[in-house]
Amino acid sequence: MKKTYVLANWKMYLDFDESNILMNQLLLEEIDHERLEIVIFPSTLALSEVEKAVRDTPFSLGAQNVAWVPKGAYTGAVSALLFKEAGASYALVGHSERRYVFGERDSDVRKKFEACLEVGITPVLCIGETKEDMDEGKRQYRLKKQLFSVFNELDLGDTPFLIAYEPVWAISGSGEGLACTPADVEDVHLWIKQEMAQYSKNNVPVLYGGSVNSENVVSYVSLGSVDGVLVGSASTTLTSFTALTQAIVA
Repeated sequence: MKKTYVLANWKMYLDFDESNILMNQLLLEEIDHERLEIVIFPSTLALSEVEKAVRDTPFSLGAQNVAWVPKGAYTGAVSALLFKEAGASYALVGHSERRYVFGERDSDVRKKFEACLEVGITPVLCIGETKEDMDEGKRQYRLKKQLFSVFNELDLGDTPFLIAYEPVWAISGSGEGLACTPADVEDVHLWIKQEMAQYSKNNVPVLYGGSVNSENVVSYVSLGSVDGVLVGSASTTLTSFTALTQAIVA
């Protein structure tokens, strides 16, 4: 049975105690793990404690960001290697907030993606256009550039990875928060899959992210081109997150 990916990006919404309380509450919920591949992305400070809670459970754990150098004199950085040793099996790479708030370049995203592959973490490459790109008719140009910068001349082999399409203007934290229409998501996801055929012989899972909640999630995951969702604020409370997971499997 093909599973639907549900990636819960807690960003910096929850502190240490709130993260652990929510994780332990989720462990008590009846969640259909046969149909859902759920990955929790807590803050760096909470990750090791959350890992203890999810150990030997169907939940997976991910890092919100990684540094590409394994170890060394890099104050404040946490590498893909260190996250792997702490129990993370996934990592977000190139999230729009890293690109547009913290100024990460396409070249930085490429190095982080490669670092994840080298240590055996499944990278989740986030791509998406801004409102300005949309207004200027440059959506495909932006996405093509982001994909090319990571995958050009990169030997992927059979290494697993995911792509998350998250239009910047649709992310609630961006100040816009206007969820993309299902028809638009279908078109973009089909285009991404076609574009990826030149880089990978495998069928790459493509997820949608951008103001996903329990009310609209089914309209996305029911699309043939959508393999799951990347969820932000709706994943940070027990009520909203369980409602979302229940909606998918209903």
